[in-house]
Amino acid sequence: MTVQEPRTRAYLDHAATCPMPEPVLHDYVEALRAIGNPSSTHGHGQIAREALERSRETIARALGGDPAETILTSGGTESINTALKGIFWSRRKAGIGPVLLIAEGQHSATNEAAEWLESEQGAEVRWLPTDAEGVLQPAVLAAALAEEGAERVALVSIMWANNEVGSVWPVAELCAVAAACGVPVHVDAVAALGQVPVDFAASGAAALSVSAHKIGGPVGIGALMLGRRTEAMSILHGGSQQRSRSGTQNAAAAVAFARALALVTSGRATPDPARVAHLRRLRDRIVAGVRAAVPDAVLRGSDPAGDEDREQPRRIPANAHFTFPGCQGDSLVFLLDAAGISASVGSACGAGVVRTSHVLRSMGIPEEEAAGALRLTVGAGTTDAEVDALLAALPDAVARARAAGLS
Repeated sequence: MTVQEPRTRAYLDHAATCPMPEPVLHDYVEALRAIGNPSSTHGHGQIAREALERSRETIARALGGDPAETILTSGGTESINTALKGIFWSRRKAGIGPVLLIAEGQHSATNEAAEWLESEQGAEVRWLPTDAEGVLQPAVLAAALAEEGAERVALVSIMWANNEVGSVWPVAELCAVAAACGVPVHVDAVAALGQVPVDFAASGAAALSVSAHKIGGPVGIGALMLGRRTEAMSILHGGSQQRSRSGTQNAAAAVAFARALALVTSGRATPDPARVAHLRRLRDRIVAGVRAAVPDAVLRGSDPAGDEDREQPRRIPANAHFTFPGCQGDSLVFLLDAAGISASVGSACGAGVVRTSHVLRSMGIPEEEAAGALRLTVGAGTTDAEVDALLAALPDAVARARAAGLS
C-alpha cells in the first residue's frame, strides 16, 4: 500500500516535520540498498562503517563539533532523554546534588524526562520562569544557581529556540552563567537547526540535541552532541557501539541526515542564507497577511522586526504563531484542514489532546487567550500560492471558529 500526499493542499506545518528533498531521498534510497552492519569486520560491514563515519563527520562539522562528540540517536526525544538522564546519573554518582534547573515552556521530551527523574530517581526539579516572549533570561538562571548553590545542581536544560512560538534564546549567555558555577547545560536545538546558527563548541553547552526530520531528513535519526569532558551514563545497554549509546547504528539514515544538513547549511554551524531569506520572506508575508485579515490576532513570541540584520535573530525565520480571540485553536486547525491547509496549534507531540499550550501559559497568557493558538510554519519548498491559500481561507475559518466558541 502506498501513501499518497494530497495534491492540492497547502502544507504550513514544517515545524512538525519537513518533506524530504529529492537529493536526500536519493541518497537515502541508495544507502538503504547497501548490505552490512557497520560493526561487522568483513568487507560489507566496513563499507557501511565508512559511509556512517563520513556522515558523522559531516553532521559534526555542521553542528560546530567533532565526530567524537557526535552520538547518533533515534531522534530528538532519545537525544534529550539521554542527555538529561545520563548526565543526571553521572553527576549524582560523582557526588553532585539532585537539583535540575529546567526552563518552563520546553518540549514535552524535556519536561517529561525531568518529571520522571523527579518521581522515580530522586531529582528535585526547579522550573525557571520565562518572560512574555517565552525566553529564559540569564539573570533568572543566575538567581536560581545562587539560590540553590552550584554543588546541588546536577544540570540545567534550556532551548535554542522555542518549538511553538519560535523565540530564540540567548544560549551563549545562559551557558556562560552556568559555566561560571561549574554546572553543565543541555540545549534542545531541535527547532533551531537549519534556521539560526547552531554552533556547539561556541555555545559553551555540555550537550545539545537535534533531529533530522525537522530539516528534511528521515524520521528516526537525530544526534546528541556530548562534550568530551561531559559524562553521561547510557540509558540503553547491549553493545556499546557509541559512547553513551548501544544499538546497531543506522548508516542509511545517517547518510540522509548528513545530506539534509548539507542542504540547509552553508558552512560550519551556519544556515544557508538563501534558504533563510526565503523562509523569512514567506513568514513575514504570513504575519502581515494575518494581521490584515484578522486585525485582533496577536503574534506570540519575539518580534522578528530587524532580524535580517542580526547574526542571531530573535525569532526563527520559519515560524509565525498567533492567538485568535474567541477561537479554539483545534477548531481553526479543523476548519483550515477542510479548506486544504495543514497547520497546527503547537507541537505535534501534543496533537489530539485538547489542552491549552503549556508554552503560552508559561508566558503568562491567560488560558482563554491561549486557547486560540495557531502555529504556521514554512519550509524551503513552501510557495507564495500556499500562503495565498491560507490568507484566503483564514477569515472564514476564524469567523466560523468564533461562532463555535471556546467550549
